[in-house]
This record gives sequence, C-alpha cells and structure tokens, in this order.
Amino acid sequence: MMNWIWLGIIITSILCAGFTGQMQQVTIRSFDSAKEAVELAINLIGIMALWLGIMRVVQDAGLLRIIARWLRRPMRWLFPDVPEDHPAMSAMILNFGANMLGLANAATPFGIKAMIELNKLNKRKGVATDAMCLFLAINTSSLALLPTGVMGVRAAAGSTDPASIWLPTLLATLTSTIVGIVIVKLLVRLPRFRLENIPIEESEKETESKDVVAELIGQEPETSDEEKYLGGNERAGWPVRIFIYLCLATFVLAAVLYYIQWWKDSADPSGLFIVKDFFSFWAVPALMGGLLLFGVSRKVAVYESLIEGAKEGFRVAVRIIPYMVAILVAVAMFKASGAMALLQESVGVAMSYLGMPTEALPMAIIRPLSGSGAFAYMGSIFNEYGPDSFIGQMVSVMQGSTETTLYVLAVYFGSVQVFRVRHALAAGLSADLAGIIAAVCLSNLFF
Repeated sequence: MMNWIWLGIIITSILCAGFTGQMQQVTIRSFDSAKEAVELAINLIGIMALWLGIMRVVQDAGLLRIIARWLRRPMRWLFPDVPEDHPAMSAMILNFGANMLGLANAATPFGIKAMIELNKLNKRKGVATDAMCLFLAINTSSLALLPTGVMGVRAAAGSTDPASIWLPTLLATLTSTIVGIVIVKLLVRLPRFRLENIPIEESEKETESKDVVAELIGQEPETSDEEKYLGGNERAGWPVRIFIYLCLATFVLAAVLYYIQWWKDSADPSGLFIVKDFFSFWAVPALMGGLLLFGVSRKVAVYESLIEGAKEGFRVAVRIIPYMVAILVAVAMFKASGAMALLQESVGVAMSYLGMPTEALPMAIIRPLSGSGAFAYMGSIFNEYGPDSFIGQMVSVMQGSTETTLYVLAVYFGSVQVFRVRHALAAGLSADLAGIIAAVCLSNLFF
C-alpha cells in the first residue's frame, strides 16, 4: 500500500507540474529536499543516541520488571481466557511494558513470543482468537509514556520547546488505546465476528516453523530471552539511597519555589499554564535525571549502559535516512507542482471546519501504513513550517498517538500463520482514527 501511495504522489506531482508550468521548481525541490533529509537525519543522531542510551539504563535497572508487576491485575480483567500463569500472559505484559517505555527493540520480540504462546491456546489454527485481537488492538494504539523519538526530531529541527507535545500526545494515545479496547469488546459480540462463525480453509492450517521469529525480526529466537530485557533487581545501599532522596527533594523544592514566584509575578495566573510550562521545560530534565538515578539505585553502571544504548540510537538514526529521503522528496515535489494548493482549495475547506490543516491530512493517511514514512513526513513539515508551528505541533502529536497498524498485524499474525484476523483490523483502524481525532482536538486545545 505504501508503495502505491508514494508512487502516486511522485506521478501526480510530475503530471500536475506539466499543467501548471512548475516543472523547473519540481526539479529544483527534488534535489534540495534530498539534501535536507540527510541533514535532518544527521542532526537527529545525537538526540536518538542520548535517549536510547537512557532507555538502556532503565532497561538494565529492571524498570520493565516493575511495570510488568503493575500490569498483572488489569491483564487478568482484559484477557480472562488466558490463564494467569500461562507464558502468553508474561510475554504480553512485557510487550506492553516495553512499548510504554519506548523500547521498540524489546517490544517486538515479546509481541511475537506472546502471539506464539496465544496460538498454543488456539483451538482453531489460522483464525485469530479473542485474546489475539485484543492484544493487537492495544499494540496498534501505541500506548507510550514518553514520545522520545518525536521530541528528538523536534529538537533536531530547532524547536525551542520540543517537549510541548508530551502531554497532548500522552492523552491522544491513551484515547486510542481505550477506543481500541472498547471496539474489540463490542465487535466480538457481533455474530459476524464470533470465533465459531469464521470459516477456515484447509490451506490455512498452521505450519510450524521454529525460526519464524528470527525471520521476522532479523535475529535468532533465543535473543528474545526475557531476562535480557528485565534487567537486574539488586538495590543499592542506604548511602546511595539517601543521596537519591536528597536529589529528588532538592528538585521538588526548586520547582515549588519557581512556580510560587511565577504565581506572584504573573498578572493573570493560570493553572493550565503551569501544567504546560512544566511539561515543556521541567519534565524532560526531571525524567532524564530520575531515570538515571533509578539506574544508580539498582547498581547499574549508568555511563557504560548509556554508551551501549547510544550505539543503538546511532544505528537507528542512520537506518531512517533512506525513508526520510524518499518521503521528503515526494512531499517537496507535490508542493512545488501546485498539487498541494489544489488540495487545499478542495479538501482543505472541509478539513478547516474540523480544525485540521490540509498539510496534516497525509500524515493521518500514512501513519497506519508506515511508521518510517510518517516519521519522514513529519520531518518534511518541520522543514517547511517549523517544528513549533501549529501544523508542526499537530503532526508531532499525530505521530505519537497511534501505531503502524498494518505492519503490526502482518508481523504478529504472520508469526503464527493466522490468516483470519476477524475484528482485529477494524479495531486497530478504529483506534488509529480515534488517536488522530484526539490529536487534532488536543492540538487545537493546547496550541
């Protein structure tokens, strides 16, 4: 699907430029935008290295183990058909915990492991169970506590307030998650989606493959061992704990004094402004310091651990360069040809009533299809309008509000040879739509 969308943008741009007389501008912008894509990716390397390094610290410190413990009770309610002590339950908990921390490299192996274990409970091979559909819906809603990737791109693009999208993004992804769960619970009651009513063909019976995980995620199955991602559980002594407590108390005191002084000096004090200001400028340093101190509290060598994670961040930033070049060139040609202006004069009128600028519409279309494509399109918006513009803020929230639904369904269901996905696709796309609508509404509210 993404192949046809990208090709359609390129061909439409060339044909439109032929009628509008903008072929020279299309040619110039195709070269300039390719150079801009590489420059943006290079600027992103440092940010990605820093935050993936910090995420490696908390991974080694065992924060994933703590989140897994918190999630056990709601998981029993969400997945009543899965025994509490079944390996599928542990794998799903670790997958959700890794996603919440932004540990995509850990989340994918856990997700595939969860699907394999869920398939062992499946009495109709080749057909998705209720638990599988719900698991996929939650995954595609992209519930994450910290959109580090988006904030990193914003910082690399020169944003003066890269963390301003944190709170609206968190609320938008929470909305998509809740909608995804509700839709799954509702659709499963319809006769059309009931498990016993789904036909299965002989050709769709399960075929065993021990290396399917390695084929899908590019690594050996044994590297997805849970202990690799759970981290240590050893705590530091009391002198270190006292030091950590003093650091936290000092930070809280500084924040309280700052906002008390601001409240006194402000002519029009507002609680909403305090919340926005805290999440924009105070929350990121607080999170950074807090995560590092958590690593210290679990006897993690934070510097060495951060360096190892930073190496992965460097590789990630380099890997996205081809995607950014492809998307930025296509978008630049589309705008230079005059096609974007025509789109604004037609679809833009309807979108304006919904509070969505026309330039944000491609983001809403690309996001469920290609994560890298959406990431690159967000970069093109930053280049054109700036990361702190209204459209820049909106596409940032959109990027963090949902997940690449079609890719997730293909990888996870493909790992267990499930061909009848039942209501998983409808629930995933509904969660995407809810996340996009929430992103538009929250962007208009906050920005």
